[in-house]
Amino acid sequence: MYDAIIVGGGPAGSSAALYAKQYGLKTIVLEKAVFPRDKICGDALSGKCIRIMRELDLLKEIENLDGADINRITFGSPSYKQFDLELKKSNKKGYVIPRLIFDNYLFQKVKSVSDTQENFIVKDLIYKNGKINGIVGKNKDGYDERIEAPVVIGADGANSIVARKSGLYEMDMENTSIAIRCYYSGVKGLSDQIELHYIKEVNPGYFWLFPIGGGKANIGIGLSKNYAKKDNRTLQQILSQVIKSGPFKKRFENATQLEKPTGWNLPCGSIHRKNHGDGFMLIGDSAGIIDPFTGEGIGNAMVSGKYAMKVLSESKTKNNFTKESFSEYDQLLWDEIGKELKTSTRLQRIAKSSFLLNFVINRAARNEEVQNIIAGMLAHEIPKEELSNPLFYFKILFS
Repeated sequence: MYDAIIVGGGPAGSSAALYAKQYGLKTIVLEKAVFPRDKICGDALSGKCIRIMRELDLLKEIENLDGADINRITFGSPSYKQFDLELKKSNKKGYVIPRLIFDNYLFQKVKSVSDTQENFIVKDLIYKNGKINGIVGKNKDGYDERIEAPVVIGADGANSIVARKSGLYEMDMENTSIAIRCYYSGVKGLSDQIELHYIKEVNPGYFWLFPIGGGKANIGIGLSKNYAKKDNRTLQQILSQVIKSGPFKKRFENATQLEKPTGWNLPCGSIHRKNHGDGFMLIGDSAGIIDPFTGEGIGNAMVSGKYAMKVLSESKTKNNFTKESFSEYDQLLWDEIGKELKTSTRLQRIAKSSFLLNFVINRAARNEEVQNIIAGMLAHEIPKEELSNPLFYFKILFS
């Protein structure tokens, strides 16, 4: 009945279902929550998100969703120096849209092109002749249900049941970050910028401050899980310390906390994880492809959904749903994001050094050439080969 079962209705799963329609594939999307539902996240939509929305002919509608338009990225150093990157210099623009709104919008679009079930808990995988051939789960009425298809797409996040049941799940502390988010109102200085502050209170990590519209802000911290375990402070204590320190104290003096801070795991693309096998592919956070330097994952998740459906379409034509056939998915995905993730991993290592961070950000604050280099990296205008060359980073440091 179906060409694929997509487990998870977030940006990865929804993008996959929308691309599946373009390829003439029939899918069903199974989501454990009921939309609209919140997802703990920074809420920022990167350039890759914008490109995917344009390809899906959804960008004009996205621009009308409640949120904030972003024209600048502010980087802050441990010594509280900062500089702005103007996105308009490269004809780019970003958005911050709460996931409660963005994910619900995408899922409603999916309902017009795919079968869906919400409040559906996937419990296990079905195997046939040694390969995955469907799922077993509990539907919204509380009854066990079997759904079969030649391919299962795991789009169910960092704790993916598809990844666990297929034997690919492994909590890798070295390449996993942990983050905490909290919404505030009344924060001073909110404009058209997202802010990433690599400050000493969160080293090695960062404090983010993003406007979400309506005078509200999404704030949080991201930190390596290894380092977080070694710190005797909780993430909530670190966040509280940050907003009471340096320039942030003034900005938060009349702010109101709107929710209890909530944390989640970020499986980072600082390593190349296995993402496919006989009868299945993993996409989004299930595949562990979050940017290790910025923590951004939505864009990579949507790109992975696109390539998974492209490869599924070709595999259907050949009636070949094996690990070997799906290796093309892995190749396409990492050909696009691999060099970028390697670059971010290098930058993450630089970020462990307060001295280097101060040096680079202070230099960028005074040197337009360094600003242009960093802007080119973010806009993907610098050749991938150059990003892989150690001399490129020497150029950043000493331009």
